[in-house]
Amino acid sequence: MTITGIHHATVISSDAQQTYDFYTKVLGFRLLKQTVNEHQPDSWHLFFGDDHGTPGSLLTFYVWPETRRGNEGIGGTHHIALTTQNTETQLRWKRWLTDHDVRVWGPYDRVYFSSIYFNDPDGLILEIATEGPGFTVDEPEDQLGSSVKYPPYHAMRGGRDEERIELETWPEPVAEIDPAMKLGPIHHISITGRKSDRVTHFYNDVIGLNTVKQTVNFDDIDSPHLYFAPGKGEPGSIVTYFIYEYSKIRPFRMGTGVTHHFSLCVPDEAALEAWRTHLRKHGIETSEIRDRNYYKGIYFHDPDGQILELATMVPGFAIDESPDELGTGLKLPEHLEPRRDEIESSLPPLKLR
Repeated sequence: MTITGIHHATVISSDAQQTYDFYTKVLGFRLLKQTVNEHQPDSWHLFFGDDHGTPGSLLTFYVWPETRRGNEGIGGTHHIALTTQNTETQLRWKRWLTDHDVRVWGPYDRVYFSSIYFNDPDGLILEIATEGPGFTVDEPEDQLGSSVKYPPYHAMRGGRDEERIELETWPEPVAEIDPAMKLGPIHHISITGRKSDRVTHFYNDVIGLNTVKQTVNFDDIDSPHLYFAPGKGEPGSIVTYFIYEYSKIRPFRMGTGVTHHFSLCVPDEAALEAWRTHLRKHGIETSEIRDRNYYKGIYFHDPDGQILELATMVPGFAIDESPDELGTGLKLPEHLEPRRDEIESSLPPLKLR
């Protein structure tokens, strides 16, 4: 039943071509799979990630053009953070994004890493966070998450030199996304929840993750900020929660520009069976095990309604395409193959450039 980290996050997009262009040309992801939503086979389901389709690097998109804009709030994901090596590569990313007409905020000192923020074309909040320095900068490894750590004044809203931060960037144009700039795994996923004790019980006692940091939202010190992860909180494994009362923030609304669900990684189908039994013992309803062709998964909700999935690491994306051909053609689940002509004619065009 070991959870090893993040498997993927699934986002709702309004336009397949726009999403493809942004994530491949601007962020340097590889398109790994063109398929469809099994429940809405006239709509795309696109998978992006690193060159090998490694679990933890994956962003997937349901393309629902007629769906209204969603909003962040209690019961949903606030933002998704991607990993870069260090502050140098982060500043190069800021210059690259700015030169591609993407508005960037930061870099901000988050004590445990440095962060820049921007939006994808649908408004999804994205962060690029550095690998370090890590969670042991203000408490020893064997005491991680044991007490609340408050940020230094210079890192908080009101104490930051916002003018200097806005001007800080790489001094020269960046010609290309070179190997050093390639984005690593999903660094962390941040969700908005309502009660610290309830969220902590859910992740510690039900999901089995460790509390690796208790701090506050650097932009709103009245809001606790909790970090959970297997192990000691390495990038690629971290789930964080901003805690707010209903009176201070709106509820989450599903729609374009927000995350539909995120997925944590387990080894295999036997682990999924064990997790279904375990979650039911805690009064949490789960879906049946669903075969997504490239992995199998189960779905359930956190205490505030956020959709979570546990997904297997196998069989992977090379099950129906060779590694060199990943993402080059439409792949359908076996039961939808008889409808290929109908499905292909109903999908909006997608040009791979």
